Amino acid sequence: MNPVPRRALLLVPGGLALLAGLDAALLLLGLPAPVDTARLPEIHGILLVLGFVGTVVALERAVALGRSAGYLAPLLLGAGGIVMMSPAPQTISGLLLLAGTVALVAIYVPLWRRAADPAVLVQAGGGVLAAGAALLWLAHVPVPELLPWLCTFLILTIAGERLELARVATLGTPAEPLLVAIASAIVAGTVGTLLWPSAGYPLLGAALLALVAWLVRFDVARRTVRATGLARYMAVCLLAGYAWLAVPALTWLLVGAVPSGPGYDAVVHSVMLGFVISMIMAHAPVILPAVVRRPLPYTPLMYGPVALLHLSMLLRVAVGDVRGVEWAVTVGGALGIVAILAFVVIAATSALRPARQEVPA
Repeated sequence: MNPVPRRALLLVPGGLALLAGLDAALLLLGLPAPVDTARLPEIHGILLVLGFVGTVVALERAVALGRSAGYLAPLLLGAGGIVMMSPAPQTISGLLLLAGTVALVAIYVPLWRRAADPAVLVQAGGGVLAAGAALLWLAHVPVPELLPWLCTFLILTIAGERLELARVATLGTPAEPLLVAIASAIVAGTVGTLLWPSAGYPLLGAALLALVAWLVRFDVARRTVRATGLARYMAVCLLAGYAWLAVPALTWLLVGAVPSGPGYDAVVHSVMLGFVISMIMAHAPVILPAVVRRPLPYTPLMYGPVALLHLSMLLRVAVGDVRGVEWAVTVGGALGIVAILAFVVIAATSALRPARQEVPA
C-alpha cells in the first residue's frame, strides 16, 4: 500500500470543516448536536462551501498543477475554515478565505497556459466567483445574497471537471464552446443577482437550465449508466445530481430571489446536497486517489449512502418544503447527515482493501 503523501494533511482542516458544518446542520434543524454553540449555525454555509469543498477543490487543483506554490490555496482556505470555527473576529477568517480563493484563481493561470483548455476556463470562472463570495462575506453581505455566488463556484468547478473527465465523448461536437458560453452567462447572472436582482436571477436560472441540458446531452453518464461497477455507480450519482440542479434553476428563473423560508431551504439544499454531495460521492473513487495516492476501490455498498441522500432530499424538499410539513424537513435533514457520514465510513473502509481497475464515467 502506497504511503500517504504529506499533502494529504491539507485535507484535515477540510474534514474538520465538514464535521463542524454537519454539527451546525443539526443545530439548525433543532436537533441535539455534539457541539452546541451559537457560532456554528451562523457560519454553516460559508464553512461548508469554502472551508470544506473549497479546500478539497484547491488541493485537487494544486495536485494537477504539480508545483509547490499551488498548495498555498488549500492551506489558506483550510486555515480560514479553522479560524472561522474559533472565537476570532470574522475579519481574520475572511481575509484568509479571500487570500485562499485568490490563490485558487492563480492556480488556473499556469494551468491555462499549459493547455489553453476550455475546462480550465470554466473552472477559473468558478474560482473568480468564489473570490467574490469571500470578499462580499468579508464585507458582511448577508449569506442569502451570497448564495448564488457560493452555488455557482461549485457548479462551474464541477462542470469543468465533467468536461475534463468526459472529453472523449465531446470530440467532434460543439460541447466545449457551448459550455464556455453557458459558463459566461452563469457568471454574468451571478453578478447580476447582486447588482440587478430582477434581471440577474432569471438570467442565472436560464443559464443553469442550459447547463443541465448540456450535462444531460454531452456527459457520458447517459450511456455508462447501462454499464456495471464503478462506471454505473458514477453515472447514477451524476444523473441524480443533475436532476437536483434543475430545482434552483427553475426557482430563480420563475420566482427570482428567495431570501428565506421553504423556497430558500429547497434551493440551498438542492444545490449543496442534491447536486454537490452527489458529485463528490461520484468522483471520490477517481479524484481522491490522485490526491492522497491511495486507491479508493468501488464497492456496491456505496449505493447505500447515495440512495439515502436522495431519499432524504425528496423527503426534505418535496414533502417538507413544498407541502409545508415541518417534521419532513427535520427528518430529511437528519437522514442527509447520516448519508454523508455513512459514505465517509464506507469510503475509508474501502480504501483499506485492494482496488480493482474500473473505467470511470
